[in-house]
Amino acid sequence: MFNITNEIKKAFNGDAWHGNHVMQTLNNVNPESAFSHFIPGAHSIAEIALHLTAWTEEVTSRLTGKPAAEPERGDWPEPDARTPQAWERIIFDFKIANEELIRHCESLKDNQWDDEVKSERNPALGTGVTNIELVSGLAQHHAYHSGQIALLSKY
Repeated sequence: MFNITNEIKKAFNGDAWHGNHVMQTLNNVNPESAFSHFIPGAHSIAEIALHLTAWTEEVTSRLTGKPAAEPERGDWPEPDARTPQAWERIIFDFKIANEELIRHCESLKDNQWDDEVKSERNPALGTGVTNIELVSGLAQHHAYHSGQIALLSKY
């Protein structure tokens, strides 16, 4: 059987097929540039990292049986501060959110992966899908935003 938990592990901090995993990409960011808006109207690296954390927490919430919703932190949370220490905290929170998600994924029984998330189908919220589709989508989300962060960090 396909092991989706391995896919989220690889996207988070493993041997990702697409290149650097998200933790490596985040750790390569210069803290002084993490809060910069290099492209007018685009998100900063810190905002993208907070967005990744928010959705990781929301996926874990859905896997625990809570109804699907926008993340508790919001879709695009704003940084509390713009300091190297704040950047370290953002990375730490992302790490903790993913470790919690992985722990929960590892506790699911094989037959629970085909269970549907509690909500009607709403593509914008990623609802109305099975647990395996939800976690697969998050792994794709991680890869997508990791690429954005890698490009922005070259500025």
